[in-house]
Amino acid sequence: MSELEVRELRYFVAVAEELNFSRAAQRLGMAQPPLSKAIAQMESRLGVRLLERTTRQVRLTTAGQVLLDQARIAVDAVHAAARRTQRAGQPTPQLVVAVKPGGDAGLLGEILAAYRGSGAQLPPPEVVVGGSGEPIAMLRDGRADVALLRSPFDDRGLDSETLVVEPRLAVLPTAHRLARRRRLRLTDLEGEPIPRWKGAAPSATAYYTGSDGAGDGLAPATHPEGPLVASVEQLLEVVALGQAVAFLSLSTTERYQRPDIAYRPVTGLSPSAVMVAWPETSRSAAVAAFIQAAHNVAAHHPTHLTALA
Repeated sequence: MSELEVRELRYFVAVAEELNFSRAAQRLGMAQPPLSKAIAQMESRLGVRLLERTTRQVRLTTAGQVLLDQARIAVDAVHAAARRTQRAGQPTPQLVVAVKPGGDAGLLGEILAAYRGSGAQLPPPEVVVGGSGEPIAMLRDGRADVALLRSPFDDRGLDSETLVVEPRLAVLPTAHRLARRRRLRLTDLEGEPIPRWKGAAPSATAYYTGSDGAGDGLAPATHPEGPLVASVEQLLEVVALGQAVAFLSLSTTERYQRPDIAYRPVTGLSPSAVMVAWPETSRSAAVAAFIQAAHNVAAHHPTHLTALA
């Protein structure tokens, strides 16, 4: 059996993610007939069906799902290898740290100070602040060496360590009927629309909507889909306008105090964990030093995993 080429894997990932040959071809910048032919040739060479095609829909087979999972890893690894090789050849090495606004629970400044003060001859850190989903994408494709991320996230190909765990609070407009209460339960928010984060995977959507497991022993509440958001600032505007309620970590709510927004503790809501993550193949002394600095800072950081009065 001939080995699959990276180009073929890219083709298959596009089709498997879009589940539509026309959209996949447009995404790849090619015509649909050669794309369909390439997928058929892959199936012939592998001797298995990857997709179930009807006139109305395209679905992944069990074998197709396995190939999608593995193909994503392979394509990411090839892209990352090229970028990391190019960066390693730069005359002035750097440690690139990726983070999104509010994604560090206020730890990053202390971590950077500890890293710089370690006494070792280490490359200077460069912090890149990206939007939702960007830090992990940078880590995967080789643009970043290490990242601070909030769980849940897709950890394929990555190692990680939890730094702090903190509660999440309900985010309500001050005029909301529940804003007068000191504490809520998830079931109190039954039927309230909750914003959807752009590009969020199903596991992340379950987390953002509080349906990833009820800690109070009750079934998770169900929520209509609220507006699509791409930032905390956009989410707060949506809530303030009365279009939805939401959940945010304690440290994030402390950063965004507004007179038209109320934050309330919620019994049964899963917490938020801030984690340091890096490629599992990394052998960088700078990455190891950053991880150690993060661990040391977190060890002396007050835990947020406490009941709120």
